Amino acid sequence: MGALTRWGVTLVLAVLTGIGSAVWLGGWTPLNPPGLFRSININNWTSDPAIGSPAADPYTRAYVARRGLLGLRREEATYYLRAVDDEGQPLLDHCAYVIEGEVPDARWWSVTLYADDYFLAQNEDDAHSIDMTRAVIDSDGMWRAVIQSTDPADGSFWISSRNAGRFDLIYRLYNASEAILETPGNALVTPRIIRLGCQGEMAS
Repeated sequence: MGALTRWGVTLVLAVLTGIGSAVWLGGWTPLNPPGLFRSININNWTSDPAIGSPAADPYTRAYVARRGLLGLRREEATYYLRAVDDEGQPLLDHCAYVIEGEVPDARWWSVTLYADDYFLAQNEDDAHSIDMTRAVIDSDGMWRAVIQSTDPADGSFWISSRNAGRFDLIYRLYNASEAILETPGNALVTPRIIRLGCQGEMAS
C-alpha cells in the first residue's frame, strides 16, 4: 500500500470517527452518550452541572440543543432526567405510574414527559406535564400525578404517556435555592415514581 493510499485511508477513518462521535455524543443515537446527565444522581434523577455553564464542551451543547432543554444558566434553571421507576425498570407507555414529590425550594418547577424520540409524545391529550401552577398540594405537603396512556377519569392529575414508547421525564427547577445548586444531594428531595402495573402483565 502506497503512502498516498495510507494517507487517504487515514483521512477517511478520521472523518468517519469525527462524524460518528459527534452523532453519538450529540444524542442522535438510541444510546445516551457517556457522562452527560450522570454527574449528579439523586434517587435516579440525574443531572449535569455543565448544562448551562460557559464551561460546557461542544458535545454537551449539542446534546442539550438536541434534547430541547434550552440550557439556561444554572442560576436560572437546573434539569434532572429520570428514565426508570423506583424499581429501576424503564418507563414505558403501556405501564401506569404515580409520581409524587415535595414542593422544591425554587421559584418555579415542572415535570415534563418526553417520548423516545426526545419530543413531546405525539397525541392530542394536552397532558404533557405538571408544574407548580397546576399541582394540588395535599395536606401532607405532597403533589401527585398519574402517568399512563389513558385519562384515569377519577380527578387525579394526569400526564399522558400515550404513543411515548420508552419515555423519560425532565424535572426543571427555575431559580433554585443556593442550597440546591451547591449541595443538591442534601437539599433536594426528588419525586418518587411508583409503578402501578403494565398492560399484559400477569396479575399476582
